[in-house]
Amino acid sequence: MKFINWATILFTAFTVLVTVAFFGWWMMKDSVMFGDEKFDQVKWMQTATSVESDCKRGDMAYDLQQHVLSKGTSKDAIGVLLGRPSYEDGNAVEYDLGKCMHVYHGLLLFFDENNRLINSRISSH
Repeated sequence: MKFINWATILFTAFTVLVTVAFFGWWMMKDSVMFGDEKFDQVKWMQTATSVESDCKRGDMAYDLQQHVLSKGTSKDAIGVLLGRPSYEDGNAVEYDLGKCMHVYHGLLLFFDENNRLINSRISSH
């Protein structure tokens, strides 16, 4: 009976530890995976069609999302800053970031009915 109690306690502790570690990583993954470089508009434009690097724009994505793009920015101003998006669908656009960590990623931008930025996120495909 003591063995079952200790096994249950150890399993529960392990499960809690793994859960905390996973959600901690999940909350910080964008800054870890995509936070290496400051946004550089020239490099962003040059690497749009590059095949030299798999993660061609990914290193700038977190800085762009957190420090450059602000809510309320017009869709036209973002288009001037980032160029033509890879994908457009109604009030959302996506910019290709490349294949980062063996998965294709994009920067998704969502706009309201007045074409003002309301949200952005890094997506994986």
